[in-house]
Amino acid sequence: MYQKDLFKDKTVLVTGGRSGIGYGIAKMFLQLGAKVTIASRKEEPLQKAASELSEYGTCDYKACDIRKTDEIKALVKHIEACHNKLDILINNAGGQFPAPAELISENGWAAVINNNLNGTFYVSQEMAKSFFIPQKHGVIVNITANVFRGFPGMAHTGAARAGVENLTKSLAQEWAEYNIRVNAVAPGTIDSSGLDNYPPMMQDFFDAEEHKNLMGRFGSVEDVANAVIFFSSPMSSYVSGTTLYVDGMESLAGDRMSMYKLMKSML
Repeated sequence: MYQKDLFKDKTVLVTGGRSGIGYGIAKMFLQLGAKVTIASRKEEPLQKAASELSEYGTCDYKACDIRKTDEIKALVKHIEACHNKLDILINNAGGQFPAPAELISENGWAAVINNNLNGTFYVSQEMAKSFFIPQKHGVIVNITANVFRGFPGMAHTGAARAGVENLTKSLAQEWAEYNIRVNAVAPGTIDSSGLDNYPPMMQDFFDAEEHKNLMGRFGSVEDVANAVIFFSSPMSSYVSGTTLYVDGMESLAGDRMSMYKLMKSML
């Protein structure tokens, strides 16, 4: 679908790039000619992922906790040393856990908000100030989630991801004068390594839910990566401040309370 050299001479940062959706996004950029830096908190699995991804192109890595601005600044120095520029930022890093709202602790709430919302802003701000604004061009794609009708069972990440969706609109307008485009991709349930982190009962739940999807399947990592590539390419040069739902219509149809009901039954 895309020319093999679509991102030749372009540099890309993918946060949360060591596994799952982030890994798939990094892989597709490499296959299309980009030089990619992946970042996440744990260095050992990050190094392993970068080694694997190097089969497809130039891939380096830097451990970074996006909740800590000093580590983001160190990531900037790493990118400057390796590439001397940054063209595209993919804010994919994040994390959450299922829980009814009344059982989310203060620390649990703060951790998810700080990671998914604050971390996205901190990285966007620093990369814009260090690269995109001075060079007068850049692309940011934020990976959010299907929060169109709320997120029962994950109120903390629903609130954070909705915040990122609004942040996308705000940054797109403020930074348009610097030729920076900002968009978001909102995946539904994606068949990736991320689902492996849930307990067996949740695994059975996902198996049942997949058959209820109007398209008869969960999304693939490639489905999400294709949307990210579109937003990052010249083909979307007149698109900014938007969110594309890649969810097989989960945002329009389906029981949003099903996971919440399952969790309540487990208490």
